Amino acid sequence: MSASRGLFVVRVASPEDVDAAGSVVAAAYLHDLQVSAGYLERLRDAGSRATQAVLLVAADDERVLGSVTYVAGGTAMAQLAASGEVELGMLGVDPAARARGVADELVRACMDRARSEGHGRVVLSTQPQMHAAQRLYERLGFVRQP
Repeated sequence: MSASRGLFVVRVASPEDVDAAGSVVAAAYLHDLQVSAGYLERLRDAGSRATQAVLLVAADDERVLGSVTYVAGGTAMAQLAASGEVELGMLGVDPAARARGVADELVRACMDRARSEGHGRVVLSTQPQMHAAQRLYERLGFVRQP
């Protein structure tokens, strides 16, 4: 799967992308939130996510700009998604690459993939202080559940 917008492409991460994807997601979370050392290590460990789920990246000719983890429901990595659903997690965009539509395209790529695979629903969770992410999700049709 590969989709392009502007000067970047969204695609499944290659082995060469994994370290950069982890670094970008960690940098994004550190930019917006206070995260524990343990969670920061989980964010950086994109290699583990890539072996248990689908790791998507947005990249230009020079670097990884953002990443998201696409998790099938009912798998060991799924925290929210049931069978027949997909869960998005650890979405992050390099702070220097924001306002280019990177997060939007990463989420849309996940939604397109879920639709093409016949999944009935895409679910995710977000932190209360992640206002920009919440606006993105609402704009793309996600509905808040308690």
